[in-house]
Amino acid sequence: MLRYEGLHAMDNRKLFRNYIYNTLYQILVLITPLITTPYISRVLGVTNIGIYQFSQSIASYFVLIGAMGTSLYGQREIAYLQDRVKERSIAFWEIETFRIITVAVSLVFYYFFFCINRQYSNIYSILIIEVVATAFDISWFYMGMENFKLTVIRNTIIKVIGIIAVFAFIKTPEDIEKYTLCVSFPILLGNLSLWFSLKKHLIKIEFGLHELFVGIIKRVKPVFVLFLPQIAVDVYTVLDKTMIGTLSDSIDEVGYYSQAQKIIKLVLMVVTSLGTVMLPSVSALYAKNDIKKINDYIKYSFMYNFMIGFPILLGLCAIARRFVPLFFGPGYEDVVGLIILISPVIIIIGISNIIGRQYLLPTKRQRQFTISIISGACINFLFNLVLIPSYNAIGASIATLIAELCVTVLQCFFIRKQIPLFSYFKPSIKYMVLSIIMYIIVYNIGFLELKSNMVSVIFLILVGVIIYSSGLLITKDQLIYRIIKSIFNE
Repeated sequence: MLRYEGLHAMDNRKLFRNYIYNTLYQILVLITPLITTPYISRVLGVTNIGIYQFSQSIASYFVLIGAMGTSLYGQREIAYLQDRVKERSIAFWEIETFRIITVAVSLVFYYFFFCINRQYSNIYSILIIEVVATAFDISWFYMGMENFKLTVIRNTIIKVIGIIAVFAFIKTPEDIEKYTLCVSFPILLGNLSLWFSLKKHLIKIEFGLHELFVGIIKRVKPVFVLFLPQIAVDVYTVLDKTMIGTLSDSIDEVGYYSQAQKIIKLVLMVVTSLGTVMLPSVSALYAKNDIKKINDYIKYSFMYNFMIGFPILLGLCAIARRFVPLFFGPGYEDVVGLIILISPVIIIIGISNIIGRQYLLPTKRQRQFTISIISGACINFLFNLVLIPSYNAIGASIATLIAELCVTVLQCFFIRKQIPLFSYFKPSIKYMVLSIIMYIIVYNIGFLELKSNMVSVIFLILVGVIIYSSGLLITKDQLIYRIIKSIFNE
């Protein structure tokens, strides 16, 4: 959720409903790759996965440029004007017209630079659909109106259509173009579907060209201010795949790296999920100047991060050599090492998520948050430039680790006087020790020959959960007992 101011004054029932809608959608986002990835990995193969991921990373830059920060800005502006239908209608058309113009400019550059006489131009041409779809994405309007239900239903339908299309039409490695279409076309359909409900929220506005032009111009500066941190975050997430595809000696390396990152992102959703709930809570407390309670929330966020993050990190490393062949199929053996190499970011990003998204942003320290993200992106780019030509996906993984660590260290430096970091980090020792014990046992049990990888992975996960949970209960962990107590009290 991107609108922080005033959330504490919302009706509790409405807030709860929005939270449930978002939670259900996050569950769907988590489940979707688990359904499609094993199938797609086996059917398309690592080379085609690499081609798609590389091409999609290029298209995503033009999607980002086309959106030009209007999603964040538009959501905020509509939220301010919820009860003023005329001003809301004017704002919508000015922002949406600006968005259409920027998407059109972005599309022209994308087409001439990547869709004509280029390697993978057939894939780039299909991905035009995603760039065009950006112009018709008005989910920012409904988010500003706090109509989460409609956007979540829309996104759910897109996911379901995409899943059905993948299993229905993707049968051979030559179906990479069909796969690209199955991913891109539902996005366009979903965006267009939102326009049918728009007339309920707007009134007809008569615009002269000069008046519309003036209205758009006045919005350029605030849109651009929000665009800078957004482009830093978004470029950061796709930069690795683009540079691997450009600098490495094989497109397969993009496939290996993308699949490893997919697993890391899945488990990161579990570790960072608390941020969705914490952001509005911390914002409300900041508005009340309740610094003590903010610090308490941040303290328990750190404990949660360490309690969940360490066993997931080490558990994933312990079962990776069994899990990867089961999940992705044959030909993805290199993904095992990449998962193990990248896995420390589970803890590192968990910490930066708490400091950045749960503290710096809600307490209106966006400048420091932006500096940390831009610094990370620059460091990531430089280390990718040096390491990828020699070490391919391994080099990108090392660069990611260094960059994420730098982001976290920089954010820790920014809040060192406001948050007692040493005391908050202290509980991590116990969680790390318990996780190491679990890792040693699970890793060694993993050498036993069981009936199948499926049986062994399930068995190893259960053993890991039992060992770690027992350790928490034996040590009378403060957080786990607090969670148990709150459950039974309710």
